[in-house]
Amino acid sequence: GADSPNAESLPTARNLKELILAGADEMLRLKALLAWVEERHERGTLPHGVVRLEAQTRFFPPISDPGKFLCVGKNYRAHLDELVRTELIKEIPDEPAGFIKLNEVINAHEAQVARPAGIEQFDYEPELAFVIGRDAHQVGREHAMDHVFGITLFNDLTAREIQRREVRVGTRFWTAKNMPGFGPIGPYVLTMDEVDDPHQLNISCYVNGELRSSFTTADMIHRIDRIIEHYSEYVPLHAGDLFATGSAAGVAAGQPNAAELFLKPGDVVEVVLPGVMTLRNHII
Repeated sequence: GADSPNAESLPTARNLKELILAGADEMLRLKALLAWVEERHERGTLPHGVVRLEAQTRFFPPISDPGKFLCVGKNYRAHLDELVRTELIKEIPDEPAGFIKLNEVINAHEAQVARPAGIEQFDYEPELAFVIGRDAHQVGREHAMDHVFGITLFNDLTAREIQRREVRVGTRFWTAKNMPGFGPIGPYVLTMDEVDDPHQLNISCYVNGELRSSFTTADMIHRIDRIIEHYSEYVPLHAGDLFATGSAAGVAAGQPNAAELFLKPGDVVEVVLPGVMTLRNHII
């Protein structure tokens, strides 16, 4: 109708990765559309069906097909202590270290995650993740943040008994971290123009409403700019790639009553960035 946005001015990207790859002009079109929606919502003239309630929405991962999903581990000192004490790692790295999550395990907000048969030590790891917005190769720390599109939440679900086996034989958590559904991410990506400082965020994890972990990203050993500098030195990073920045202390495996805290069918696990977003999953 006459009060509808001009079709030629509408964004054409079908998903977030396409939006990132399309560049700044596509983002401007999206922002103009959002401004149109907000204005008509305030005036009470928004057409029916334009906005959907979150509770009535099925979520998909914000990016389900990154070129690579790199997870930085051992990036909080207190969690390092937990891992060493529980024999989940043997070495103390002096540079960013990590592993890969396979695209096949990337999962969404509100999705179910099955505890694999035979796994009793099913653990949560709340983390901050970020999305690469511009290709980066041999990028120094001083320019690294220019290549970040936005941040989101991640739960690095882990089978601890398998992780210990992999540590003993010297592999890098391939199986323990890559069982079906072990990569919940989202629900949203907060663009960097809306983030004052990604290293001053408080993140919490709850299981069935009980606080299990709470930390600040100020405690990261290797910050986002250092992570990008390190990995982009030899590995070209591309728009739409994902990085997880590591979990802090408070995982079940590090507690004296760990057996009571590991995730079980029926549990609801939430990773929370207060006032911004919650990533929720249901264990079956």
